[in-house]
Amino acid sequence: MMRIGVDLTGGDNGSKPIVPAILEFLSKNSDVQVTAFGNKEELKELEGKCEIVHAPDVIPMEAGPLEAMRMKNSSIYKMAQYAKEGKLDAMVSAGSTGGFLSLSTLILKTIPGVHRAAFVAPFPTKIKGKKVVILDIGASNENSPEELAQFAVMGSLYSKYILGVKEPKVYLLSNGTEEGKGSPNGKLAYILLKDKPGFMGNIEARNALSGEADVVVTDGFTGNVFLKSSEGMAKMMSGMMKAAFKRNLWAKIGYLHVRKGIKEMTETMDYKSTGGAMLLGINGVVVKAHGNSDTYAFSCALNVAKKLVEEKLMDKIKEGIE
Repeated sequence: MMRIGVDLTGGDNGSKPIVPAILEFLSKNSDVQVTAFGNKEELKELEGKCEIVHAPDVIPMEAGPLEAMRMKNSSIYKMAQYAKEGKLDAMVSAGSTGGFLSLSTLILKTIPGVHRAAFVAPFPTKIKGKKVVILDIGASNENSPEELAQFAVMGSLYSKYILGVKEPKVYLLSNGTEEGKGSPNGKLAYILLKDKPGFMGNIEARNALSGEADVVVTDGFTGNVFLKSSEGMAKMMSGMMKAAFKRNLWAKIGYLHVRKGIKEMTETMDYKSTGGAMLLGINGVVVKAHGNSDTYAFSCALNVAKKLVEEKLMDKIKEGIE
């Protein structure tokens, strides 16, 4: 039976949206066992439904690696220990990104041969139903050319086995499409990837979500800026459209003619359906849900964790790195 560990303490909304997400997930997946880590006084609804591990401490959002390692009664620390002991097949948390990343890396360790783990997330594209995998989106600030080349391998495997793309097209995020463009490390990564199957060259940020690419590789700092810029732009455009259609009676009538298209666009841009970011390169399945996840978003994160385990993606990454 598959075993998934869930941190119920660290998200912006605490355990309130996570408990119903777990109950809904279990009602549809009788072959999965969930172990809940958190304050048992807040988890009475889960009694008899899943294993509960009392872990009252919450790792602060700004916590560094040393502080996180010292908090041995925290939900994330205890969950990572369970995973290390082979009691879990996957971990899911909406808590401290830094704490989750640090403890996952320090306790579970990286896959042999992997220089550094990377956060990966599927982004929507203008092609309906198609997503592009972008990594790293914030696991680290700086990455070497060799790390970027490994990100290309891991991202390609994720695209192939999780998103079902037979032959993923891989690009490097750059400030121009020409071979000589890019940061110093990006230029060296281009050389390492140039003759690799599926590598298509550089791509500019304005075309990253066009649907042309299946995988976009970048360093963690740039990837995180791209992620937050995209979220901010989507939020701004949504607000502007709502304001435009509320302007007067004629605008409201016009909305009735285009609401189907607006609904499709909203569904395409909805980050909640992606389930958050996955940490690739670690000896285990690690899913970081969005900090302000509601019940639907956290349910999606649980579904992603289940699929990663089913597809044995970590084993495939081990083979790919070798």
